[in-house]
Amino acid sequence: METARIAGLVLAAGAGRRMGGPKALVRDSGGTVWVVRAARALAGGGCDPVLVVVGAAADQVAAELAGEPVEVVGATGWQEGMGASLRAGLAALARHPAPVAVVVTPVDVPGLTEDVVRRTAAGVVPDSLVRAVYDGSPGHPVVIGRDHWSGVAESSVGDQGARAYLATHQPGEIECADLADGSDVDISADLPAGHQVWSPG
Repeated sequence: METARIAGLVLAAGAGRRMGGPKALVRDSGGTVWVVRAARALAGGGCDPVLVVVGAAADQVAAELAGEPVEVVGATGWQEGMGASLRAGLAALARHPAPVAVVVTPVDVPGLTEDVVRRTAAGVVPDSLVRAVYDGSPGHPVVIGRDHWSGVAESSVGDQGARAYLATHQPGEIECADLADGSDVDISADLPAGHQVWSPG
């Protein structure tokens, strides 16, 4: 029996105003930018295809992804917030008939690992709706079965992404604190040691 195809989606369009630059272009201590780290975690965790939604500094982000096995998707109106990015990503995914679900992560979860992706995506079907939790606190990724894509897209406005949809549809929770640190990093003061904000020029 063929294994179900699970897509991956990295939301990497934001300008990172509180960070001081696009989070997609933050470099870790080894020189790898966050957008590449996130895309590799999804691909390494079994996601195919992997789509990356870009907006701010789109050319620079796309250049960093050159050579990675990803599809780059531009988000029209990315300044609106995560909702526009999620809608753009789901619209692009709709053109791929095979995936039964998508593993979605924002780019600002540098602790995301392949193991977390595998655990959250295990056994999903088209009506699945699950999310990673860390010591019981909701985090990322969120796995959205294909049956939910249109509903999530319709409810994704402003900077809340899928939050409103998840609040009314009660996703399953998969504990992942034993595998990774699921913290979202929003400001430069909270960057892990050795990580650096991108500066143009």
